[in-house]
Amino acid sequence: MTQAALTAFFGWMAVLHIGVLLFATCMIFGLRGWITDVHAKLTGVEKDTLAPLYFQWLGTYKLLIFVFALVPWLALTIM
Repeated sequence: MTQAALTAFFGWMAVLHIGVLLFATCMIFGLRGWITDVHAKLTGVEKDTLAPLYFQWLGTYKLLIFVFALVPWLALTIM
């Protein structure tokens, strides 16, 4: 693979994952009551415990996007 192809790959991967992150964030905050009810029934976790778990998941996903998509794209762009 060429550097241009890798740069494009990591760029589009970052765009895709940021879109998923924004969609998940909007769904969690926009439909909080309904999503909390569904997840509480599916997993057996109490509703009060789910809010910190949502923030932890969103933060972890954002960190993974930075490490595995944005940083490689930025490094390849700078080269």
